[in-house]
Amino acid sequence: MTTTRIVEVRVGVLKKNDELARALRRRFEEAGVFVVNLVSSPGTGKTAFLERTLSTLVVSGTRVAALVGDLETDNDAQRLARSGAPARQINTHGRCHLEAEMIGAFLDEWDLNELDYLFIENVGNLVCPASYDLGEALRVALLSVTEGEDKPLKYPTMFNSADVAMITKIDLAEACEFDRDAAYAAIDSVRPGMSILEVSAKRGAGMDEWLVLLRERRESWQRVVAGAGRSPRMAP
Repeated sequence: MTTTRIVEVRVGVLKKNDELARALRRRFEEAGVFVVNLVSSPGTGKTAFLERTLSTLVVSGTRVAALVGDLETDNDAQRLARSGAPARQINTHGRCHLEAEMIGAFLDEWDLNELDYLFIENVGNLVCPASYDLGEALRVALLSVTEGEDKPLKYPTMFNSADVAMITKIDLAEACEFDRDAAYAAIDSVRPGMSILEVSAKRGAGMDEWLVLLRERRESWQRVVAGAGRSPRMAP
């Protein structure tokens, strides 16, 4: 009975989250804001990668904002704010993931029509966030060269739910004896054909390719949304 009850509660929680995520997705589509959900284990360099992304986009005149999830502290939001983009911290107080309800609660003071991109830095965890839709248009799973090449095989649900795989800290690949072929094979075995990029937030390697992919994915998303009759605000 206990096991059955736990399953029922989990299904109920996910159903509620999916309903809220669908409402968020519609809201984002109508505003024309492209939402990117960054997921990874702790220590992959998500915050450094996002800070560099935001800084580059701000300088180019792109309108961006960020939400960042952690159990406690607002350290990462302070780091991201250095980019010049508005950033807000969501503290989950013990929860290992962000939920659609949390995202919705932190949007009230922002005019989404004034944004081109909204980035969500999820809580560092390769298990729980995989099950929670946040209404995003793009989910990016980050894997650092310091973690080992088999992370996608150990946590297949996360990588299977992602649209893009990002190999971070690529400047340390040689020092870590990182096996690129093994990493690519692991990712491809979980999600065949998924786009894979290699980046270094510290050195800037791969960032241009990432920004090109980001722009192309947004343009494709705009066409799909417009084709569905929801007429998003188009990029300038």
